[in-house]
Amino acid sequence: MNTMLDIMGASLIGGMIVLIIMNLNIYSNQIKFASDTNLRLQGNAGTLAEIIDSDLRKVGYQYDGTAIIDAEPHKFSFYSDIDSSGAMSTVTLTISDSTKPSYTSNPDNRTFYRIVNNDTSSGPSLDLTNLKFSYMNSLGEKTTALDSIKYIKAELWFESSSKVDSNYAKSYWEVTVNPRNI
Repeated sequence: MNTMLDIMGASLIGGMIVLIIMNLNIYSNQIKFASDTNLRLQGNAGTLAEIIDSDLRKVGYQYDGTAIIDAEPHKFSFYSDIDSSGAMSTVTLTISDSTKPSYTSNPDNRTFYRIVNNDTSSGPSLDLTNLKFSYMNSLGEKTTALDSIKYIKAELWFESSSKVDSNYAKSYWEVTVNPRNI
């Protein structure tokens, strides 16, 4: 009888240990997935931030006159010798409408468009959910007059393409640029 109780007690303790190890393994996998998602989100934000930052610094490069074509909250267009080829280009930075890209499950993700000389091929989503530009004059005051814009502020919001613990991971990036050529 004592042997039977010992076997049942050992089985119970062994079963509890197996359950603890399984829960630890599940928790470890969830943490790994969340960490990978956040890392990918930060990488995507950094990539898109570099593209936009580089383009904003080139506004008006090698152009005489008012280099800014259009300055809206979700769309910015300008003239520049963007690739230093000696040929003037028109560059537009914008995002898609509310139609989400087909390769993401997040309904808020948008496609980023970097249109150079009317080449409207879409860019990547990179988990972008919103892009907003604001414009300031030389005193740092908000303005909408194209010829008085001296500073351009870009704000980008990102959300992961898949949920982590029933929520989307989020990130935000912001930069204010004073292009030397305007």
